Amino acid sequence: MQRRDVLTLLGGAAVAWPFVARAQQPALSVVGFLHSGPASSNAYLVDAFRRGLAEASYDEGRNVMIEYRWAEGHYERLAELAAELVRRPVAVIVGGAPPAARAAKAATTTIPVVFVSGDDPITSGLVDKLNRPDGNITGVSVFSGSQLGEKHVELLHALLPTAAAIALLVNPTNATQTEAQTQQTAAAAHRVGLRLQVMHASTESDVGQAFAMFAEQRVDAVIVGGDPFFTSQRNRLVALAARHALPVVYNLREFVAAGGLMSYGSSITDAYRQAGLYTGRILQGIKPSDLPVMRPMRFELVINLKTAQELGLSIPPLLLFQADEVIR
Repeated sequence: MQRRDVLTLLGGAAVAWPFVARAQQPALSVVGFLHSGPASSNAYLVDAFRRGLAEASYDEGRNVMIEYRWAEGHYERLAELAAELVRRPVAVIVGGAPPAARAAKAATTTIPVVFVSGDDPITSGLVDKLNRPDGNITGVSVFSGSQLGEKHVELLHALLPTAAAIALLVNPTNATQTEAQTQQTAAAAHRVGLRLQVMHASTESDVGQAFAMFAEQRVDAVIVGGDPFFTSQRNRLVALAARHALPVVYNLREFVAAGGLMSYGSSITDAYRQAGLYTGRILQGIKPSDLPVMRPMRFELVINLKTAQELGLSIPPLLLFQADEVIR
């Protein structure tokens, strides 16, 4: 073989090798991310989910692709959005928030589903047991307003011991959670002698009308339900509370960071991080039934002192002592 033939052969191999290497690269795993709210106000939850994936050695764009589906507050769209992900098909569906989790479960019995739910996952029918859930679904259960009604009433009663009436704002389109929270909050309010006014809101205009009604009926304080729609509306809710000079307790720290008065609940960002970790483990071959449903081990009380001062409220020393975080 002549020298120029050898060079030609080597040159051709050098060109061919990159194509061979690319051909041997594994295909990206595809994960479906289904959420009942809008993308714009939930970017921080997606970031937390990606952090969990990274803990399991999965990085978006490198070895995993995420297909996002956002219902933008229109819960009636969730069934079709979940069906789209099944047809795609994806390797795992993540159901962010209870309505999305229920839609994902209803859409498939074969594709693994990882949920983040504020409902009791057994009572709501997502799983039959927590330690070894049957079927294709597992996830993370955060205690939302439906399970914290008693604590929220207790906090308002400690802050406003002379209050006579409080209001509860719930989303009627999330019927399971609304019913549970209304029952628990009503029972807690009755025990301490408070009159409870329940208001429904599922649109932006509903929220404005509800706060106008709170002012008209002269309620002393408000509890905002633990629904993803309200989380997406947190800046508007905080602004309305300030405009009407109403003390409001929420279930997530994010409301207080935005200027709300007080919150009590578990960390939603940590729940999405854990959901990302579970998703990664399922991509590695672990069955959903081998991943117990995670429950929060820690709850945080967050108080915004600046907001309290603007409302003319003095936070009782015991509440300040119990607070995990005080925003000044």
